[in-house]
Amino acid sequence: MTIRRVMPDIRTEAMEESRDFYGLLGFEEVMDLGWVVTLASPDNPAAQVSFMTEDRTAPVVPDMSVEVEDVDAVYAVLRERGAEIVHPLRDEEWGVRRFFVRDPNGRVVNVLTHRPRTA
Repeated sequence: MTIRRVMPDIRTEAMEESRDFYGLLGFEEVMDLGWVVTLASPDNPAAQVSFMTEDRTAPVVPDMSVEVEDVDAVYAVLRERGAEIVHPLRDEEWGVRRFFVRDPNGRVVNVLTHRPRTA
């Protein structure tokens, strides 16, 4: 299984302040859906952090996101091993296929793959 990137997801009620603060560290906005904003390093786009006021399509805000090459394969392995699936595998309107799973520490992990864009 190939991991493409890992990033923290931070629940916040201070979206603008967070964007400004991390901007001082050199991060730039790469996505803003209103309820989730992702910032990335301009020199290393895989170095990212997301801030969320909520998750519009899931029951909880995840603690971290892990982008993998094949989310369906990871989902199958975790289900087979009896992992607690917090949010089922689904395609999201912003171009990812994802599910949430709880790790042994109680943390919720958003596991995702970007779907190919269609013309």
